[in-house]
Amino acid sequence: MTEQRKMLVTSALPYANGSIHLGHMVETIQTDIWVRFQKLRGHNCIYVCADDAHGTAIMLRAEQLGLTPEQQIANIQAEHEADFNDFLIEFDNYHSTHSEENKELSSHIYKKLQDNGHIDTRTVTQAYDPEKQLFLADRYVKGTCPKCKTPDQYGDNCEHCSATYSPVELINPVSVISGATPIAKDSDHYFFTLPDFTDFLKDWTRAGHLQDEVANKLAEWLDSGLQQWDISRDAPYFGFEIPGHPGKYFYVWLDAPIGYMASFKNLCDKTDGLNFDDYWAKDSKHELYHFIGKDIINFHALFWPAMLNDSGFRTPTKVCVHGFLTVDGKKMSKSRGTFINARTYLEHLKPEYLRYYYATKLTNSVDDLDLNLDDFISKVNSDLVGKVVNIASRTAKFVAKAGGKLSGSIANEELWNKFQAADSRIAEAYENREFSKAMREIMALADAANEYIAEQAPWSLAKEDGNEQKVLDICTMGVNCFKALMTYLKPVLPATAEAAELFLNTKLSWSTPVSFLGDHEINKFKPLMTRVESDKVQAMVDASKEDVAEAAAESSPKTWLAKEPVANEIEFDEFAKIDLRVALIANAEHVEGANKLLRLTLDLGGETRNVFAGIKGAYQPEDLIGKKTIMVANLKPRKMKFGLSEGMVLAAGPGGKDLFILEPHEGAEPGMRVM
Repeated sequence: MTEQRKMLVTSALPYANGSIHLGHMVETIQTDIWVRFQKLRGHNCIYVCADDAHGTAIMLRAEQLGLTPEQQIANIQAEHEADFNDFLIEFDNYHSTHSEENKELSSHIYKKLQDNGHIDTRTVTQAYDPEKQLFLADRYVKGTCPKCKTPDQYGDNCEHCSATYSPVELINPVSVISGATPIAKDSDHYFFTLPDFTDFLKDWTRAGHLQDEVANKLAEWLDSGLQQWDISRDAPYFGFEIPGHPGKYFYVWLDAPIGYMASFKNLCDKTDGLNFDDYWAKDSKHELYHFIGKDIINFHALFWPAMLNDSGFRTPTKVCVHGFLTVDGKKMSKSRGTFINARTYLEHLKPEYLRYYYATKLTNSVDDLDLNLDDFISKVNSDLVGKVVNIASRTAKFVAKAGGKLSGSIANEELWNKFQAADSRIAEAYENREFSKAMREIMALADAANEYIAEQAPWSLAKEDGNEQKVLDICTMGVNCFKALMTYLKPVLPATAEAAELFLNTKLSWSTPVSFLGDHEINKFKPLMTRVESDKVQAMVDASKEDVAEAAAESSPKTWLAKEPVANEIEFDEFAKIDLRVALIANAEHVEGANKLLRLTLDLGGETRNVFAGIKGAYQPEDLIGKKTIMVANLKPRKMKFGLSEGMVLAAGPGGKDLFILEPHEGAEPGMRVM
């Protein structure tokens, strides 16, 4: 075994403004497999992560929910950690960018950049919401494209004609936050002078820290000329105030990668013998790896190494970039039910199914990974259940009949040599993040073991007297093949490997080449894995469609403002199809497991309907009984996980606690149509 390596590994920080979905899981599963492999090989490998907890989006979402930003990010972090834990992601520390460690490190790095003359100041003109008194990022401004005149376009580019522009160039721009017309307003901003590091980055990006295709892409940006990076935002903003500049805050992408350092520092502060400088000092001999998606390369391979180098810290050993997730060959879709949240998956399927399937697809390239649901079912059932687990289930019962102790002899030296010879190839594939290659090698071994068992047919030999030892030798060989396979699969299938260790009555160690287990007592075999059922996969897809409907019902209705962008026009005949009726709220009750839904029983003048409404933030159930509302009476019923919703109620207001329906004295009699 080689000398023990010391490594610090991170995954990109999930944003604390939404749930973890299967796209996120590509990265954390990839990272976790690699880290578990390193630990299994005997190396000191530390895996840290955190929630990315700053920015305008989080501030506005918390306001919408009637929470403080701190309450909102705490709730989301608890949800994230539960999802990762249930997917068997084994962090050594999970933290938050909204922490004292991150505040101190961000301020320290900024001051170093400033002292070194790499912070510039200049005036920037931006769109400003006069009602919210908030500078607006491009995505918070909509209007008509100044080029092709297509309405309802965001403030940076037109989805119709692909034109690019600034928000102030939009025709009839509006703030999507308040509906107000933005004004142009000047503000002083602070910039990191990234072009000063062009020569450094040209060398660094070609020094083996990146995949070739990533380095080639960065070379295009470097050759075309780098721009200064705006690292400040104006109040109100949820984040860290820039030292010495009241009302100015660090842009979320400045302190987000520093969150890697902060999470590790938090771990160091509570772990004896773990020293921050050993891993982050400029002369550190330890290894540092970042696993990220291809959409954030510029932050991790340009801004980040330049900032670290200028502020006196080491740069990453390697930035490992992966592609995006597609489902059934297409971009994840909410309408098709293929935008699947981690929790929705876990409610229907076991985490190791997906861990293995991703492993069969993951390479060290930036190519996208496709989750083909039919292939997912077939591959898991064929490989894991039909090949690997099958070896143990076919042979263990014969060992049990012989007293439960394995033979001391290797029945087929050639086959065992094949298993041992594959050891270094599989390890090299794991090391290089060629997980799909490792899985192919492992399944080839599983095929060889199954062929051997089928040829020897111990079940037939056992029917004849005098073959007891031969049967035991054959089945001992099978059990050892299974042991080797589970050792090689342990980074991917940690829970199944743990169950296999109970069966084998030994730990699966890979710090040295796999050894033959002979003259050893094993325990009674218990089923280790069940088949993936297609109806459960379909139920997951259906539930994902329901999640979308629930999210729409739970989201607070927008303020009804004339200033909001007008949606695509419809003909009067289309509008006339909507049947609006006055309804009496005969009953209202909480919905268990829903954050913002109430279940309403609506009386339309003799006919009752069950409707779910996202108005829990504004009303207690008992306060609604006896009130009136307007409902869309001819909306097709929608099945949700809480039950059937037979319509939609209308409410007005800015959202949160300020939503209004009709008082008892308002509106016509129940069942009357609203014209």
